[in-house]
Amino acid sequence: MFGKKKDIPQIDKDQLELIETAQKRIKQKKRLYIHFVVFLIGAVFLIVANTVLGIGKDFKIFDINWFVFAILIWLFLFIYHLFNVFITHKFMGKAWEQKQLEKLVAKQQKRIGKLKAGFIKEETLLAQSEVFTETKTPSKKPELTIIVAAAENDAIGKGNKLIWHLSDDLKHFKHLTNGHHIIMGRKTFESFPKPLSNRTHVVITRQTNYKAPDGVILVNSLEDAIDAAKGDKQPFIIGGGEIYKQAMSVADKIELTRVHESFEADTYFPKIDTTVWKETANIFHPKDENHEYGFSFLTYERK
Repeated sequence: MFGKKKDIPQIDKDQLELIETAQKRIKQKKRLYIHFVVFLIGAVFLIVANTVLGIGKDFKIFDINWFVFAILIWLFLFIYHLFNVFITHKFMGKAWEQKQLEKLVAKQQKRIGKLKAGFIKEETLLAQSEVFTETKTPSKKPELTIIVAAAENDAIGKGNKLIWHLSDDLKHFKHLTNGHHIIMGRKTFESFPKPLSNRTHVVITRQTNYKAPDGVILVNSLEDAIDAAKGDKQPFIIGGGEIYKQAMSVADKIELTRVHESFEADTYFPKIDTTVWKETANIFHPKDENHEYGFSFLTYERK
């Protein structure tokens, strides 16, 4: 009963733009053709008006008939029109200007892309250079040092207390550890009346709810303690006996005050294996009125 609805042909945007541009160009060429015809007719009319009809016959400019200048002006307008149609394509108007702008933007983006590629390449080379430098000159790792005072029989304490009191040894301990991290077990920490001044205390304990003063670092293992002190160029391990045993396999140096006497004790320092450790310093301090026992400051370094 009703006829089929005719399909409307679809034209994509690019095709439509080409058609519109072609139409504009045809119009411009038509106008140019009309301009040319009008130019010819106008030129003939001017010549006839002057020579046949005698209009302005006596009017001359620089001894040249006036219609010559009129024809030249008319010719200039025609050439200008011709130039616009075939050279500058001004018939495109704003659309043409937009295309030119897009071309410039595309060129600029291409240039920026090349610059970015250059920067990325330069940054990659710089990063590779830095990695190479770091590989060639690795940063010096901290020197982990055990510091201990032990008797001739390796006794170091009894009842969580020192067996002796040697003032110069205490001064020596303070001088070496001042400004550094000191790593210790919980019982050693509790043997202090209060935290030692100008030192960072790293306390190893298995107690999860252990309370310590502000500034004291609590860890669960020697490994964690060493990691907590990695920013220090020379952290010290100061006890007790079990922590010393664990540290002997990882320490780089031992600062030992050897007290020249033997004592009964419940805590002992591990035997120093001379195949692993080399004595590099030995300073003897004799017994005197302020020191009940003679002692020596010994330094051992790992071979």
